[in-house]
Amino acid sequence: MEVILDLYQRSYNPDTPLICMDEQPIQLINEVRTPLPAGSNCVERYDYEYKRNGTANVFMFTEPLDGWRKVSIRQRKKKEDWAMEIRSLMTEDYPDVERVILVCDNYNTHTIGALFKAFKPEEAADIMKRLEIHHTPKHGSWLNIAEIELSALTRQCFNGRRIGEIETVRFETKEWVKTRNSNQISVDWQFTAKDARVKLKRLYPQIKMA
Repeated sequence: MEVILDLYQRSYNPDTPLICMDEQPIQLINEVRTPLPAGSNCVERYDYEYKRNGTANVFMFTEPLDGWRKVSIRQRKKKEDWAMEIRSLMTEDYPDVERVILVCDNYNTHTIGALFKAFKPEEAADIMKRLEIHHTPKHGSWLNIAEIELSALTRQCFNGRRIGEIETVRFETKEWVKTRNSNQISVDWQFTAKDARVKLKRLYPQIKMA
């Protein structure tokens, strides 16, 4: 926990950007009946019945200090999918930086081994050399700033809507990212290791002095 909190206290350095990454599944849902449009005396009406159309997975990357985020929608969340997203991050979004510091949850897909499973050893090694991974502790995913972005995306883009096609999800999230990035919305993280030692002191060992 303190390692992650210390990372968030570092000054912005474009040569070693701090990137937070998180993911979440979403359910694709189609309407069974066409919604009735709003009229002069009523709101738009939807039928309770719906049809499941599979699932998709949202990959969220954000650089909190720079106010940048990127969303990718994939049908699966296997190791190969994560590895493809990391390669895109390193070769397309940050091809010229010295090193990328990545904060992500402690899932079994978020490992260096995933790179070697997806790519040839030489390519995987090239990515690995420029990637510094820090996992949030178990039961401590709230430390991942990308969760804040995922929450905002869910509220502003998905809540109360039925989207049945993955291409529609991709279009909607692309527009959301474009708007949010253009507004340069950054995260002002205030919780520090010093705060944790007070508010979360139950997590620390109790040392009795002789």
